[in-house]
Amino acid sequence: MKNTATGIKRILMAFVYSYQGLRAVYKTEAAFRQDLCACAVGLLLCALFARNITEYAVMILSLFLIILMELVNSAIEVIIDRISPRYHPLSGRAKDIGSLLVCLAFANALIIYGLIILF
Repeated sequence: MKNTATGIKRILMAFVYSYQGLRAVYKTEAAFRQDLCACAVGLLLCALFARNITEYAVMILSLFLIILMELVNSAIEVIIDRISPRYHPLSGRAKDIGSLLVCLAFANALIIYGLIILF
């Protein structure tokens, strides 16, 4: 299904497709909903411990990275499942790498929060 819209209509449709993607991932992915809850806790910690705009921005961006990586991971999983429901070692590897993306994003946030809170 190729998008044939151009100009401002194309931009508006991009927002519509993004909203549809957000609804789909929220509805179907428990991990995404759990990450949102973890990020809500992170926002509270940010409000408590950020001492300046730079710390606030870095803390918020680290949470944003978690959500981004979860979306990439979810997209990988959907594509793999669409290709074949049967297990294949390469499919498993792709899903594991997607999971690693999310894990590293969480580790990044924990390091940033730890450094800001402790120092």
